[in-house]
Formats: sequence, structure tokens, C-alpha cells
Amino acid sequence: MTFHSPAYLFLMLLLIPVIGWYIWEMHKTDASLRLSSADVLGKQPKSLRIYLLHVPFVLRVAAIILLSLALARPQLSNRWQSESTEGIDIMIAMDISGTMLAEDLKPNRLEAAKSIGSDFVIDRPNDQIGLVVFAGESFTQCPLTTDHAALVNLFKSVEFGMIEDGTAIGLGLANAVNRMKDSPTKSKVIILLTDGSNNRGEIDPQTAAEIAKTYGIRVYAVGVGSHGQVRIPVPTPMGKQYMTMESEFDEQTLRGIAATTGGEYFRATDNKSLKAIYEQIDQMEKTKIRVREYSKRTEYFAPFLLAALLCLLCEILLRYFVLRTISN
Repeated sequence: MTFHSPAYLFLMLLLIPVIGWYIWEMHKTDASLRLSSADVLGKQPKSLRIYLLHVPFVLRVAAIILLSLALARPQLSNRWQSESTEGIDIMIAMDISGTMLAEDLKPNRLEAAKSIGSDFVIDRPNDQIGLVVFAGESFTQCPLTTDHAALVNLFKSVEFGMIEDGTAIGLGLANAVNRMKDSPTKSKVIILLTDGSNNRGEIDPQTAAEIAKTYGIRVYAVGVGSHGQVRIPVPTPMGKQYMTMESEFDEQTLRGIAATTGGEYFRATDNKSLKAIYEQIDQMEKTKIRVREYSKRTEYFAPFLLAALLCLLCEILLRYFVLRTISN
């Protein structure tokens, strides 16, 4: 409930001096009579006029209150809104080559990428998101979908050895572009996540970047891996052994891909920085939500006005008919 003209509610402040004046007049006009005994008066039945003596004044006060409310025009507002969502197409192209098993991220680069990528998917319910994996070759693990529960399950099933080892960055990027090029969505993004240098595939990474640019697709390139030496598990006949290698990859190529497509390049050296990168991308690629709000107002001054008039009518009837006094 709201009021169209709430200033009229201040009229009720006039009641303070009116009530004060009434109490003063009642006190001033009190009569006194000396009697030897009040027992006789106590046995006399009280007249109805005694009970109704102050009712006209109460009715007048109520009429002023109700009239103030009516002038303020109380209104009941019914509000509703309609939303239209314009999502973003996001394809995650993830490297699953052997070097992604390096344990500088915990428990390793691949598992960290899967876990943090899944959280990113869950936090964007209005977008179509898909997953492409690549090593020596590339394939689509999940096409663009809004069924994010299914996509998260497919994230979990990704593991090293699904495809031939190697690092075909250009092929993985081209596969992701091919999966979203025909989408009618205005905003299209690829998150390219790798820790190596392109050494396999028939498509050069820069050529794939030019194709992405042609279709208006931005690429956020993420280089995964800390600086310095890292340990990588290697299966042997004696069981799992570790080898130490230098954590290096072709950052220049990744920077070039991002610059060509209007995206950005990031370097993730640990789990915390990788999560921060996904959060930064999440902030840069906001889903557009248009909200239209409608409201309908219904006037409710009439009941208050009728009640005020009824109070005035009752006051007149009581004052001039029931409580009427005859003076000489």
C-alpha cells in the first residue's frame, strides 16, 4: 500500500491541539455538588446519555483521520516483471597431453583444469557451453549445451590417454571454432587452455586464430604451468616414476592468438591463479539480461471517504437528537 499524496497525512497533527482543547474544556466544565451522603446517587441507574457523552467527539476525531487518509489517496500496486536473457556461447578447448599431468598445480594440471572449469560452468546457468579436448588430435567431448549437469559429468570423464599424445593447439582451436561458427548467438568465446607448444596437427595456431576472427569469436588463451622445473609422472614396467622437466611453452603463439581475436592471454602458475583467471573471464563476459517492470495501481480512497462521512453523520445524529440539550 502506497499513498499518492502523503503530505495530507500531516493533517492528523491537527488532532493534537483539538484533543488537548477537548480535555481542557471537559475539565473546566466539571460541576460540583455538596451532598451529605452519596449513597442515594450510587443506587440511581446510569442514563444511556452518560455512556454516549464522549462518542460524538471520538467520531469527529475518527472522521478527521479517515478524511486525511482519503485525501492522501491510498493505492495498492501490483508489480510484475518480464526478463529476456541473451546468453553467450562459450567453448572450452582443453589440452589433455602428457605434460598436463605435471604436479605444479594440485593434484596436477589436468585435474585442476577440470575442477575449476566445472565450477565456471556451474556459475553460468544462462550460457551455452561446450568442451573440446586435444592432444595429438582433437575431438568434441560435448557440443554447446545448456545442460550443464551433463557437461560437468563429461568434464569428470576426461583423462590423459583418451587420444594420441602430442599438442595440436591449432587443431583444437579450429575444432572449437567449427563447433560454434554457425550459432546465431551474438557473443562467442573460446577459452583455450594449454601448457605446451604446437607440435602436431595440420592447422597452424595462427591460421585457426584468423578463422576465429572471421566468425567474430574471441579467444582467451590460458597458459598453464609454473616457472622452473616440474615433476611429471611416467608409467614404467617398474610402476610410476617421475621425470623432471623445464616448464616452458610457446607463450608468444598464445599471445598472438588472443591479440588476433580480440581476447586476452593469461598465465596460470597455480590453482589459485587459474581460478582467478576464470573469475576474470566471467566478469568480462557478462550475460545480458533485460528486465521490464510493469505496475498497476488501484485507488482505495473511496472506502476511507465513505467511512469519514458515516462518522460525521453518526456524530450529527447523536449530538442533535440523542444528546440534544434544551436551553432557555
